[in-house]
Amino acid sequence: MDDMLDRPDQPLVLVVDDTPENLQLMSELLLGRYRVKVASSGAKALRIAAGSPPPDLILLDIMMPELDGYEVCRRLKADPATADIPVVFLTARSESADEQQGFDLGAVDYITKPISPPIVLARVQAQLQLKASNDFLRDKSEYLELEVRRRTRDMQRLQDVTIEAMASLAAMRDNPCGKHLARIEPYMATLAAALARQQPILAAELGGERIARLGKAALLHGIGKLILPDRILLNPGPLQGADLQLLHRHAEAGRDALLAAESKLDSGTDFLRDARDIVYSQHEHWDGSGYPQGLRGEQIPLAARLMAVVGCYEELTSRHPYRQSVSHAEALRQISAASGTRFDPSVVLAFIEAADAFAGIAGRLADDEASIHCELQRLEESLGESIEMTLPAD
Repeated sequence: MDDMLDRPDQPLVLVVDDTPENLQLMSELLLGRYRVKVASSGAKALRIAAGSPPPDLILLDIMMPELDGYEVCRRLKADPATADIPVVFLTARSESADEQQGFDLGAVDYITKPISPPIVLARVQAQLQLKASNDFLRDKSEYLELEVRRRTRDMQRLQDVTIEAMASLAAMRDNPCGKHLARIEPYMATLAAALARQQPILAAELGGERIARLGKAALLHGIGKLILPDRILLNPGPLQGADLQLLHRHAEAGRDALLAAESKLDSGTDFLRDARDIVYSQHEHWDGSGYPQGLRGEQIPLAARLMAVVGCYEELTSRHPYRQSVSHAEALRQISAASGTRFDPSVVLAFIEAADAFAGIAGRLADDEASIHCELQRLEESLGESIEMTLPAD
């Protein structure tokens, strides 16, 4: 938009005529009111019109050798860079058919020679004022469009930063030094893209924006863990009784937290809806044996079905101090074997297609020894606190 401030106060008028006397006459008439450039041929006029700065108005003769005025006007209007420059024909041809042809080519006015100076000046001024109004409206529209895009981008950045902060807080309950979240987002986006390729019926639902949004939403998959005490969250063994019930409640707690955030908006957002579906339903199984609702098949939201496979692969292949991770090939075998029972078969097929990409992400973003040591220390501290709490008082 800076070019708006750099525009000269006087408009630029290009006069095109192959007769030197006519060029001199029009220059003397216009100078003092406007900046003037002249062209003695159609080819030269086209070069000036395409240059910088472009003219604000073109006064164009018709009867010229090689390129006549009609052809010059046709080429001006065919070029997006010059199409908006108003053209006024200034010619000795006064037949109605000539005027009609000029207007059909896109001219804004038609003045016949010999000219009346007051009429020419009045019509030039009217066309320049009209162009200035159109330029203002176009520039304002472009400015508003850029401003909307800028604010949308800023809002998206704010949303992303907020989500990443919330997700990082939840991830710190597990291992603040690990790269768990760094893997989850590309896993989810990769799997969703593979499913869209395999299932044309889902292509509209899984467009580029939705896939990126699913990647971000997946970062919140563990937000419900914030309600879990360390003795449950860091327990490497199977849970039973009340502890197992409390573990199952974390899905409901995460969903409720996102519902509370959603209620503060005028309407639900697609992003929060995907995140809520993931948090609440990622532990549902295709055959209905999961929790918390026992949903089966396509009753389970698509985002949650995708997250179920992503979460399983992450759990199987990531390193933990209390168990041995499995190889990529073994994770692929186990997930494939659970197709139709734990996982949506179509999502498993997409995972098989994307398996090499998953392996690349896992290798590139693998946790290092420092991360494993950090998780081990968290586990030891949790067990120590649990033992200390059970000691009898002196």
